[in-house]
Amino acid sequence: MLMKHNRLNSVPHIFSLLLFVTGLSSNVFAQQSKNITLEDIFKKGTFAARSIQSLPSMKDGKSYVSVKYGPNKIRYVAKNSYSSGEEIKILFKETDLIYNGDTLEISTEFSNDESKVLLSSDEEPIYRYSFKGNYFVFDIATKKITPVSTAGKQLYATFSPDAGKVGFVRDNNIFVKDLASGEEKQITTDGKNNSIINGRLDWVYEEEFEFERAFFWSNDSKKIAYYKLDETEVPQYAMTVFDKLYPTQYLYKYPKAGEKNSDVSIHIYNLTNNATKTVDVGNETNQYIPRIRWTTSSNTLCVLRMNRHQNKLDYLMADAASGKSKLILTEEDKAYIEIEHEKLTFLNNGTQFLNVSERDGFNHLYLYDLNGNIVKQLTKGNWEVTEVYGVDEKNGIIYYQSTEQSPLKRDVYSIKLNGTGKTRISTKEGTNTATFSSSFDFYILSHSTKNIPPYITLNQKGGNVVKVLEDNSRVKNAIKDYGFQDAELFNFATTEGLSLNGYMIKPANFNPQKKYPVLMYVYGGPGHQEVADSWAAGARPIWFQMLAQKGYIVVCVDNRGTGYRGADFRKITYMQLGKHETNDQIETAKWLAKQNYIDAKRIGIWGWSYGGYVSSLCITKGADVFSMAIAVAPVTTWRFYDTIYTERYLRTPQENPEGYDNNSPINFANLLKGKFLLVHGTGDDNVHFQNSVMFSEALIQANKPFEQAYYPNKAHGISGGNSSIHLYSKMTDFIHTNL
Repeated sequence: MLMKHNRLNSVPHIFSLLLFVTGLSSNVFAQQSKNITLEDIFKKGTFAARSIQSLPSMKDGKSYVSVKYGPNKIRYVAKNSYSSGEEIKILFKETDLIYNGDTLEISTEFSNDESKVLLSSDEEPIYRYSFKGNYFVFDIATKKITPVSTAGKQLYATFSPDAGKVGFVRDNNIFVKDLASGEEKQITTDGKNNSIINGRLDWVYEEEFEFERAFFWSNDSKKIAYYKLDETEVPQYAMTVFDKLYPTQYLYKYPKAGEKNSDVSIHIYNLTNNATKTVDVGNETNQYIPRIRWTTSSNTLCVLRMNRHQNKLDYLMADAASGKSKLILTEEDKAYIEIEHEKLTFLNNGTQFLNVSERDGFNHLYLYDLNGNIVKQLTKGNWEVTEVYGVDEKNGIIYYQSTEQSPLKRDVYSIKLNGTGKTRISTKEGTNTATFSSSFDFYILSHSTKNIPPYITLNQKGGNVVKVLEDNSRVKNAIKDYGFQDAELFNFATTEGLSLNGYMIKPANFNPQKKYPVLMYVYGGPGHQEVADSWAAGARPIWFQMLAQKGYIVVCVDNRGTGYRGADFRKITYMQLGKHETNDQIETAKWLAKQNYIDAKRIGIWGWSYGGYVSSLCITKGADVFSMAIAVAPVTTWRFYDTIYTERYLRTPQENPEGYDNNSPINFANLLKGKFLLVHGTGDDNVHFQNSVMFSEALIQANKPFEQAYYPNKAHGISGGNSSIHLYSKMTDFIHTNL
């Protein structure tokens, strides 16, 4: 995946609301009283609100856990009542977490019996999600802190379900720590850097299948199912690190489109007899295993197997004792199947599972038996199920989120396991997300719109509000003081008669008789969505407000290929990434040029990652429409990007060379006319710096003037130190000079 998307993983009983709140206002103000500065955005945190972090439901279903600040800003973990929203007791404080003179980071990663908490320190990032660190077990009752291991940093330390052990990965091998005896047992021995990986993933699996821990405890705590990846033959990529007198090389395995992937196998280790069984996933090695999941039985492992084209997905049921597997279900698609978040749920009745499938063109809920037969399609319509919050099996009810009201909105619903009694739980228009107590008697609801920041409430089943947890009044007041402008949602029809959705931010004191310059923002990648009636978090929307203060109109339109409008709209880009996306952005610019208040000669576009790719195509293929573009960390030829992502949408370059080359900016450098700024981090392990280097060379050989900026040793997000403020300052100046 090119840029990190929002992910709200719906896991029953545990939830996190990480709301780093910044953004847009609900009112239009005729005059701003203060000017927004980059220092406000990146240094002062002027628009950053208090966040609600980590609110897991406790087993009793009557209480939840929260992290709070006490006297002297000392953080603590509290148990709170769902019925009143009030604090019941303090479980532990930061001052309890001192080990060898260091205060460990506070955590709510509880064991199943809620007697212990996993803590970590000295974390070192590996890839986008993964990191290694020193883990500790904190006993809440005794306040005792025990290192998980003293033999080196660990990855993915995880309690066994019975809370008696902790599994972890070190040096590409899996270990188990017995908490009672203190014994550390190594259960794999062949792990080797850039060769054999046990219990974790290689770069491309972690990035594109969006998970990192690759070992899983059975419910009885007696078995561990795990991935083994042999990446020996995967081509190695070298990045120069400019940090010493003689620069060093960072080497890692990165399979580019059409190249060799890791060979992946699945194994089950039995802690009782120390035996390991290999799961039968077929003889084909040129395939993917995007998920494995224990069923409610500790004797049965579900394995998802996918062909390299990613248009066929098999569900295998494997016997833990023998490793033998049985195919129960196959899904196929004419284009591709995307493995989404954790929507596969095995019911405690031991005979059924719930899943989300796009088999009818929209993502919907289906109930299956364990032989893979559809018991019932539970939801249906030209809309999509976007999250599954959990299943209340006692009352036979599923809780989920969907786009039933509009692809731009999200609502929370419930429906019975027999497909009847569908009920809309959220009542306010906009975007609603929920997290439920383990008993499903209570839920926390976050509501926002494009111009109203999140309003978070604790609710009883039935909708009665118990307590307002966050109203973000401080942020509302701050953005009122700075005169933020509403983002106006709109849609228009292209010359092909296709309706596209967008939003527009106009300057304060907007005068329709004037001609304004326009900066378009694009991401545009498969399944993504920028235009929604939802609060926009982060620095970027504040920067858009700053540009509006300076007299620019900011516009964003979701092109074909983006998400939540069904498979036909999203998958039209199959085998020809970039074609329809670029055409739709060009159509947007042409439509804008016809508006009386827009200066057709001053329309620019910018984007990051996939958006940088589209921006690069727009300033070349759309050279007569756009006068300026900025591309940050762009793919400039899909031949340089990874196997899983690229081949999902284009197949291999050997099979589809035209699909790769007809829409790669590197091949259209000669068309550049407008002002162009190309930006990249030299330490980008995702979209390699190579993309911009070779695009620069193509532009140079085409004798095209352009500007470029590189950020030494910075990854895909170009952050750290003053990097962000420097980049946005440079982009602001470039826009001011050229638009």
